[in-house]
Amino acid sequence: MKNFRLFIPLLIALFTVLSFAPNALAFCGFYVAKADTKLYNQASQVVIARDGNKTVLTMANDFQGEVKDFAMVVPVPTVIKEEQVRVAQPNIIERLDAFSAPRLVEYFDEDPCSPQIRPQSLLAPTAATRGGRAEEKTMQDNSLGVTVEARFNVGEYDILILSAKESNGLETWLRRNGYKMPRGANQLLKPYVRSSMKFFVAKVNLDKFKESGYQFLRPLQISYESPKFMLPIRLGMINSKNEQDLIVYILSPQGQAEVTNYRTVKVPSNVNIPVFVKNEFGDFYKSMFQNSYTKEDKKVAFLEYAWDMGNCDPCSAEPLNPEELKQAGVFWLDNNSSDAIVSPGFGRGRSFSTSNVFISRLHVRYTRNKFPEDLMFQTTSNRESFQGRYVLQHPFTGNLQCSAGREYRRSLSRRFEQEAQTLAQLTNWKIQDIRQKMQLNVGNFTSSWWENILMFFGF
Repeated sequence: MKNFRLFIPLLIALFTVLSFAPNALAFCGFYVAKADTKLYNQASQVVIARDGNKTVLTMANDFQGEVKDFAMVVPVPTVIKEEQVRVAQPNIIERLDAFSAPRLVEYFDEDPCSPQIRPQSLLAPTAATRGGRAEEKTMQDNSLGVTVEARFNVGEYDILILSAKESNGLETWLRRNGYKMPRGANQLLKPYVRSSMKFFVAKVNLDKFKESGYQFLRPLQISYESPKFMLPIRLGMINSKNEQDLIVYILSPQGQAEVTNYRTVKVPSNVNIPVFVKNEFGDFYKSMFQNSYTKEDKKVAFLEYAWDMGNCDPCSAEPLNPEELKQAGVFWLDNNSSDAIVSPGFGRGRSFSTSNVFISRLHVRYTRNKFPEDLMFQTTSNRESFQGRYVLQHPFTGNLQCSAGREYRRSLSRRFEQEAQTLAQLTNWKIQDIRQKMQLNVGNFTSSWWENILMFFGF
């Protein structure tokens, strides 16, 4: 069994993240780092583009091992035909990840003795505001109750669409046809067989893979129509005893997407944290996510990003242009949208001329005991923007001779302490260690930690 590896949750790999300070602009700021899927060793990624009952599902392959050993089985609600399957561009999921990843931004306090006047509508909440929570045999084996509904080739993959009358027969058929079924597969296949779902089985055609010139397997994309808006994750739990991370990018013309059979909560967001986190953002986000996951009893889906694809604020990557969105499975784009122009560069918030596509990024960390059901989704009309966003607020270091400047200086100790406390609460890091790190930034241990910070910044 050591050659088995589960790499995408919905399929079987059958081989084996103050009180007194000038208000910041809402969102905006300068993007300085992001918490993308590179933070996780085995973060599976799935893109779901859905409008009405039509779904386009793109599955990323983070498969590691000999290509000849790769195969996958995915439950699907209907028989999938050849024209409904294609190989997607490898970078599409990377683009979605970069665009929607939780981000670190930084602001710089303005001179309290010469404040800038901004429109009230642009003022942000206070600094401590938080966001909420398949060559197989060609003949049908009637004795096993398994039918080959379709057989075709797409790119470097040989595809089978199977139906089955009972799970034991399906497991036996797969074994007889060269698939190394992991122990326990029968029980997990049973509910899909009972609900008359079909099975999309993909295996690598080695000759075509060599002809393709690619070094890695490309994502597979399937489209189908069904009222079921779901993602089968239970099969992906067969071999895994550890927690698994799943990132789902849901693209919709409506609004935010959510999980309906588990709670969907927002990751903590829009908080000020100490500036030293700029060099430790990956460790911060992983600790923060794990802490939030534990507090929610390990059985929620976290919303990490929700935004209209036509803009970003701040931009950690360019929004996908219309052609890229089509590659990601978006099928409702207007004919004229392919002529849209996307503004170059990114950093601060900007608007772009693109079609009506709303992206929701859901992050699920799960185990068999906490997620006994497949994920069921729905899209909503809620188009409220949300992002996992963490703020570094640099103090002003110039002359502070005015009364407002002196008050600003006195307020900084409270602000630094609040940032330390916020970081401790988010990550469960020890407050003493956080204060020490803030102190190490100034290299003076003879004064109080916040006095050292003030001295470091020239007060």
